[in-house]
Amino acid sequence: MTSETAAGVLIRSLDPRTIPPDLKGVYLWVFLALAGIYAPIISESLLRVVFVLPFILFIPGYLLTAALFPARDDLDGIERVALSLGVSIAAVPLLGFALNYTPWGIGLDSIAVTLLAFSLVVGIAAQFRRRELPEESRFTVPFAMYRASAREEFSGGSASRFDRVLSVVLIAAVLVAVVTTVFIIMVPKEGEKFTEFYILGPRGKAADYPTEFMSGTPQTVIIGIGNHEYRDITYTVETFAVESRFNNATNQSTIVSATPLDRFSVTVPHNRTVEQPYSFRIMDPDTNRIEFLLFKEPPPDNIPRNTLAEASYRNLHLWLRVH
Repeated sequence: MTSETAAGVLIRSLDPRTIPPDLKGVYLWVFLALAGIYAPIISESLLRVVFVLPFILFIPGYLLTAALFPARDDLDGIERVALSLGVSIAAVPLLGFALNYTPWGIGLDSIAVTLLAFSLVVGIAAQFRRRELPEESRFTVPFAMYRASAREEFSGGSASRFDRVLSVVLIAAVLVAVVTTVFIIMVPKEGEKFTEFYILGPRGKAADYPTEFMSGTPQTVIIGIGNHEYRDITYTVETFAVESRFNNATNQSTIVSATPLDRFSVTVPHNRTVEQPYSFRIMDPDTNRIEFLLFKEPPPDNIPRNTLAEASYRNLHLWLRVH
């Protein structure tokens, strides 16, 4: 095939009128999945799980399988479905792993955009590879045959009454199983109540923390709070510049001073995580630790310096070297 012929095939494969019906259906489902993620009403309903799960667990593998095996005789239907599931389960974590080493990191938006881009690229490749083949050799989903078989199955035909009833029961059982699974995912049994509290570096990763700097220079970290308490909570965060010394005789650290730096509140809905930048300045070179305290309830006005960790719901700290 010459380059001109290849270019012509590519252009013809991008014509919406020539897109195979199964790929059109997949693209439509990708659109529904994005609506399930971002549309205000759909994203809060049961439809979110219905639309998004196939977008993660089936569609990437189906499109890649379609690109790798464009011919009718390459695979049968069961093999294509099984390979689509397997490839999706393998590919999606790899894409997430790769995202972790990019400036965008792992998040809802970055994962959605990555899966969308992956689906479009391999989808176009699948269209191109099918277009290269003679029409009689291309893989197609025989929708018309399936409709005819279903019509014959349920309208009489050669199937016995028992077979028709059994088919209806099996379809109903599958639908009940799917609805039950979706319900369990959307309305899980209330489990352990807890709150995530973590600190990231200024680039949004668990690295490059500001631990050595000149006094008075602004430093930034990202504070993350994940609410799994089964209710909306207004958390309070307090930060302290701490000078502590280690006593070799008692094998314990003693807090010499704890200077309040900041106090702020943030409301986090249940099952949501909020990350926000936090900037601070350490003025005293004797400070060797910054303490982050998280409170579920309004914090006390005065906290004894030796009970900072015990007074809070969660606590974190960074060891510092201030020059």
